[in-house]
Amino acid sequence: MNIAVSQMAISENLDHNTAKIIRSMEKACRLGVELICFPEMCLTGYSPELLQADDLNRLVDGARQKIEQKCRQLNLAAIIGHAYLKQGKLFNRATAILPDGDRYFYDKMFLTEQEEEYFKAGSNSLLFTFKEVKCGVIICRDQNYPLLAKELKEKGADVMFILSAHYYSPKEARWKLEKNRAIPITRAVENKIYVFMANTVSTHLGMISLGNSLIADPDGAVISSADEAQEVIISFDIDYRLEEQISTWHKG
Repeated sequence: MNIAVSQMAISENLDHNTAKIIRSMEKACRLGVELICFPEMCLTGYSPELLQADDLNRLVDGARQKIEQKCRQLNLAAIIGHAYLKQGKLFNRATAILPDGDRYFYDKMFLTEQEEEYFKAGSNSLLFTFKEVKCGVIICRDQNYPLLAKELKEKGADVMFILSAHYYSPKEARWKLEKNRAIPITRAVENKIYVFMANTVSTHLGMISLGNSLIADPDGAVISSADEAQEVIISFDIDYRLEEQISTWHKG
């Protein structure tokens, strides 16, 4: 199965983000991708105005339905990040959308101090199966906690997706760059699992993200990676029947 991550810049405009996600899905389909993962909060961004809107769920559901329609049309699965209200509490959520209409949800468990001002922590891990590949999903800071990745592996995960949005001040973004590359690779080696990390690029609300989305194999080899500035799709064709597997890199 050909699996990809989309490295993208996100905005404060939900419609703009939705259109960009759909364009990336269309390009991924032309490249033969069957499942694509997008960054953390790629759909909604972090604008306080949107996060605190009374009609947040209505707006998110409307955008998600457009993405679901595109998944069916392209026969493509997608994992997207967004905010969502549940029982009056706001969560940082990942939604996996399959072409047959099935959906799976994961709410970020380990929040940053800044996120705790808005979000509540989730409590359940996520493992879903697509085309016989068992997929685990975590979000950004979750990667710092080894037991979460270990739990997914013990449940049978073949692949783990990390939706990230590493936004910092410029100086902090630079010195945290190597740490945020090293941790996904470490989780791959520890658990003998493929790791696909999708990160943002560019600026958002006065902060900056330096990209470096990556794909690591179970031995910790970085099969494919993006740079720190471009919007790109990187992909890897996983076929457990073959010894040789092929990675590809495509400029956005």
